Amino acid sequence: MWEELYQRLYPELAAYCRRAWGAEGEDLAQETFLKSLQAGDGFLDLSPAQKRAWVYRTVKNLAIDRHRRRVLEEVCLHPEEDAAAEEPGYQRVEAELLLTRLPEPDRTLFRLRYLEGYTARELAELYGLPAGTVRAKLSRSAKALRKWLAPDYQGGYKKWENN
Repeated sequence: MWEELYQRLYPELAAYCRRAWGAEGEDLAQETFLKSLQAGDGFLDLSPAQKRAWVYRTVKNLAIDRHRRRVLEEVCLHPEEDAAAEEPGYQRVEAELLLTRLPEPDRTLFRLRYLEGYTARELAELYGLPAGTVRAKLSRSAKALRKWLAPDYQGGYKKWENN
């Protein structure tokens, strides 16, 4: 059963992983199949389409976990290198912490626009909102963040959170 599944899904998954993640892709594909073995009968009980979806979802999650681990290692193990880097990991962590001040829907929009590079038009299509509404939400979020970061702001965190 496992051999058949491996022969059917592995070549497709390995090719996808190599295209998406380069040299690291082969390791991700192999790790995904190790996870499927660890899942045991629960994985085998899935339909073929569910198995394929599970494998692709798992490889994506593994890639995300590896990326997060790499960023954390850079920040924690090599903080002196952050000062010379073009986009320091420490600054990214600070930005993420700052964004926790925004309410969730606005935080996600702001993150996707300014940290992930989506345009306001793309976000409007993604969320089914008018582009003007997305731009207004982004503007309000930016204003709130500027107010919080302003050196002459006298209110501190508590006062800002209540506004």
